Amino acid sequence: MSSKAHIRSHRKPRRGNTLIRSGVAGGVFTTLAVTGAASPSSAAGQAEATDATVEMPTLDGLLTASTTEAAEATRTLAIQYNVEAAKESAAAKAKKAAAEAKKKADEAEAERKAEEAAEARARAAERAEQERERVTASRSAERPEAPATTSTTPAPSTATGSAAAVVDFARAQVGKAYVMGSTGPNAYDCSGLTTAAFRQVGVGLPRTSQQQSVTGTQVPLSQVQPGDILYWGSAGSAYHVAIYVGDGKFVGAQNSSTGVVERDMSWDPPTGAVRVL
Repeated sequence: MSSKAHIRSHRKPRRGNTLIRSGVAGGVFTTLAVTGAASPSSAAGQAEATDATVEMPTLDGLLTASTTEAAEATRTLAIQYNVEAAKESAAAKAKKAAAEAKKKADEAEAERKAEEAAEARARAAERAEQERERVTASRSAERPEAPATTSTTPAPSTATGSAAAVVDFARAQVGKAYVMGSTGPNAYDCSGLTTAAFRQVGVGLPRTSQQQSVTGTQVPLSQVQPGDILYWGSAGSAYHVAIYVGDGKFVGAQNSSTGVVERDMSWDPPTGAVRVL
């Protein structure tokens, strides 16, 4: 027998290794099974299921929050709009009220100025009347009661119609008192007497001598007729007026010392005359 002849081994099989390998293989297969169960496709399915139950409430919450925020923003804008509108309305009302107040203030100021001007004119007229009274009083003291008629005295004429009524009324007041501002029937000042006389024939005259001296038509003293108004001083600023009654005479409320008198024109020559009738 050859030394190289195959000699059967008498070693016993290694049962332990087989078992180990079987166990390892079983473990591998088990692991693969478990891994397969937990494979991506299964995980994706589970994830989809989870997402389906979890993400939907989350989206609804976002939509609800967005709607709430939009509504809140709308309310905020509406409030701001209302506030701005209220401001504009208040500003417009304030501007209108200010304009009305200014208008009333301007009207009140204009009325006040008009009243002041009227008072100033009244005071000026009163001072003029006082000056006229002073002047006529001093002239009365310097002149005799019955001066001679001069050649420049107009020829006498007979009054008729309304002029006669004015003359008759004026002569009927001779002897009555002179009181500044009075228009009769018991006392007069100069323009008060002329006003009352012409009122008898339905003619209204301005109240002061200044105004009466420019009422009607200016006539030369050489052409005066009964019923004409004589004035002393400049036309428009006369300080005394009287009524020409004819025969070179006039009737006037002279001053507080003489009262209403009839005088010859030469006693105190007038400056000019106006014809109203």
